[in-house]
Amino acid sequence: MAAKTQDYTKMMKDMMGAFPVDMTAMQDAFKTQAAFADKLSKVALEAAEKSTEISAKWTKDTIGKLGVVTNAKDDVTDYTKAMTDFASAQAEMSSESMAAFAEVAKKVQMETVELMLAAGKDMSEDATAAVKKATADVTAAAKKATAAAK
Repeated sequence: MAAKTQDYTKMMKDMMGAFPVDMTAMQDAFKTQAAFADKLSKVALEAAEKSTEISAKWTKDTIGKLGVVTNAKDDVTDYTKAMTDFASAQAEMSSESMAAFAEVAKKVQMETVELMLAAGKDMSEDATAAVKKATADVTAAAKKATAAAK
């Protein structure tokens, strides 16, 4: 009479097959992450576009004011006045441009914080749902495996 050897490979395979893997939770997490990245990219691109507009306007205004400085003058004192006027205008334009850049930065910061909070909430909800589902699936599978082993 031959001793019957336990087939541990088959037993492990059966046990692993009894624990289902649900990819829905992974897909939901991926979708949430992709949506977050999409929204964050839009914020960054809008900020880059607005910053470029501010820079272009500042450059155009500066070049326009330089034209007055480079014009030929009848009197030497007119050159001094033109430079003084240019310096004053440049200081004002710099101040306005910096304020505009600060507004863009403030908007980006606010939108980013809002997105991060929303994404954290979404990811937390996804994770909670995934854990609840996984727990239920594993519990059911364990009961099934236990019942089959008896």
